Formats: sequence, structure tokens, C-alpha cells
Amino acid sequence: MTLEYLDDLPRPRPGAHKSTPPFAALRAFESVGRVGGLRRAAQDLGLDHAVVSRHVRALESWLGVSLIDRLQSGGRLTPDGERYHRRISAALGEIAAATTDLMRPGEQGPLKIWCPQGFASHWLAPRLGQFRTDNPGLEIEVQPTEAKPNFAAREADADIRYVPGEATPAGLFTRVRWIELVRPEVMAVASPALLAAHPPVREPADLLALPLLHKKTDEQWRNWLGEQGLKGVGQVPGLRLWYNSMTVEAASRGQGVALANACVVRDQLRDGRLVKVDVGRPVTSGAYFFTTRADRWSHPPLVRLRRWLLQELAE
Repeated sequence: MTLEYLDDLPRPRPGAHKSTPPFAALRAFESVGRVGGLRRAAQDLGLDHAVVSRHVRALESWLGVSLIDRLQSGGRLTPDGERYHRRISAALGEIAAATTDLMRPGEQGPLKIWCPQGFASHWLAPRLGQFRTDNPGLEIEVQPTEAKPNFAAREADADIRYVPGEATPAGLFTRVRWIELVRPEVMAVASPALLAAHPPVREPADLLALPLLHKKTDEQWRNWLGEQGLKGVGQVPGLRLWYNSMTVEAASRGQGVALANACVVRDQLRDGRLVKVDVGRPVTSGAYFFTTRADRWSHPPLVRLRRWLLQELAE
């Protein structure tokens, strides 16, 4: 892609600092990269789509570099654009944080935690009461979401995220510190009533005769069965519910067999609403990680939260 289309846009005036582009253009570009496209950025900023596009083109003209690949639908960032966006996003986040600190000196605000919906509702929420009792005066705000927070903009103080495989949060965030909390077993679970109504499950292949519950697609079941030695399993029928929390709830009501990690179903297994279908070998497919901004790692409330999570999850 060439930059010929930029020739009609304004160049830095003589004597201007080329290293300091117009703030409006930077703000528009940051939004494009953050929300994933020009039209979404226009909605995010409350501007017309043409205005956002003009800002980004002006920034490209200033830099002499293509930031958006306009041959791709939606306006995907180029490799140069991705590198530039990471630093611009962090810089604008610091400006926002500095402004907030100056306008509201001494105001602590709640400890903001982002985590997946299933972990929030099935594990974290039932246990937070004790943590709050042990930390009087500490306000806590939990946001159940699959999205990752912008730490630079202080959207969250801590992120608890399940990362598949052997990956770590290092590929998801910049300027953060993280620690692995737990690597839980992924197991097949069902209600006692459902299992009693079907022939005994003696080996993993027997599960294919039972109603299975899926998160979005059957990929999780096919992978789990593959770990049990059942290679080349075709399409696995079953109800698709999109979220693990929904499959766990449906399983506890006898609608089928779900795959869930041991953290999410700990309470249901303990009180008998669910039982583990104990066939095959133990399988782990990822780990939960606790992540914060690097400069907030030693913040006392975050230290207490991190230690509490490690202790509770170790059980």
C-alpha cells in the first residue's frame, strides 16, 4: 500500500515539532485500534465516521506511515499501526490517570476486578464476603466480562483471566506483572439424576450416548475426548449455550453433561448438585492468572487480594 492518497492532507508547518501530532488525531487513532474499526470508533467518540477517518488520515500524513490497512474490512491496523497503537494507548491512559489523580487527590475509589462471568458468579462472588470482612472499609467492584481491561486507562486494578494452554498474560498486556493462581482440572460433570437415568458411563466413549452441553461450539468436547484417546471424533451434537456458567447451570438441572474446570464447579460438587463423571485421565487446558499494572503490584489492597486468592484457590 502506498501513501499517495495522503498528498492532499496537511503536512507539519515549518518549525513544528514533528514528534507531537495533533491530539485529536491521536485520540481518534487510539479509539480505532481499541474498539476495532473506524465506524466503531466514531460511535465510541460520538463523532461522524468521516471525521474520525479524516483524523486518522491526517495522523498518517504527519507520520508518513500507513496505520490502517484500508484493503481490509473494518480498518485493521497495519503492523506499524499496531506497534504505534500500543504506545499511544498507554500514553493516553497515563494522561487520563494523571488528570483523575489531580482532580480527585486522595480519593481511593473501589478496588476494580475484571474476570470471566463463570468465575465471577460460581467462585468469586460466593467468597468475597469473607474477604471484605477481613478487610473492613475496602470497597470492591467486580465486572464479569470476557474483555481484557485497559490497565493504562485504569479500567481495572486487577484482572483474573483463564489463559488456554501454556500461554501467559504476557501476550495480552504491556507493562504488567502477573502470577499463575491455579491450573485446574477440566472435568465432565452432570447431575446425579441424569446419570441415574442412563446406562453407566465406564469409559470416555460412553459419554457420546448422553446429552452433552457446549460452550458456543463442540470444540471443547472434541479436544477433551481427544485427550482421552478418542481421536478423529466428528461433530458432537448437543445444546450450545455460549457461556460456561450457563452450561454448568444447565448441567446442575439435569439437562446434560458439561465440561467445566474444577474451580467453577467446586461448590456444586461439594453440595451434590453435580458429580464428576470419573472416567479417563485428568485433563488441564489452561490456568487462571492474576494480573495488575507493574507499578501497582505492591499496592497493599492488591497484595492482600492476591494472597487471599492464592490461599483460597490452593484448597
